Amino acid sequence: MTRKITWPAAAIKLGLVEKLQLGNLDAERDRGYAPDYVEVMWRMLQQDEADDYVVATGAAHAVRHSLEVAFDDAGLSIDDHVVLDPTLIRPAEVEQLIGDSSKARRILGWKPETTFEQMIKLTVDADNELLKGSGRSRIVAARGSS
Repeated sequence: MTRKITWPAAAIKLGLVEKLQLGNLDAERDRGYAPDYVEVMWRMLQQDEADDYVVATGAAHAVRHSLEVAFDDAGLSIDDHVVLDPTLIRPAEVEQLIGDSSKARRILGWKPETTFEQMIKLTVDADNELLKGSGRSRIVAARGSS
């Protein structure tokens, strides 16, 4: 879901698309930064015995909050560019998903280092740079006007 928000924020900023259509803005998800997750996976591999761990931040953020952070970073208003589409609401939507990574924190000494807001801003900035690059028209054509 992160790229489903950050890519359009960057594309709208650059004038490549006008709107983003989404369903339930109140759904909350636990989202983390991939490099933080790679770190915990490396720590798992250093253990003498294999075990199961939940990798998560332990905090959920609403889609609406993701939009606010991403569009604010792009200098845009969600009111001007986000369209609610009821057909995109999942019939069996789970309102809140949060992971409990206490075992990974306790045994592996791991905790996420990148905040949710930092992750969103880093991704918007990366998408902005990607879209400004030479492959811009090919990327826009492949993604459509999400």
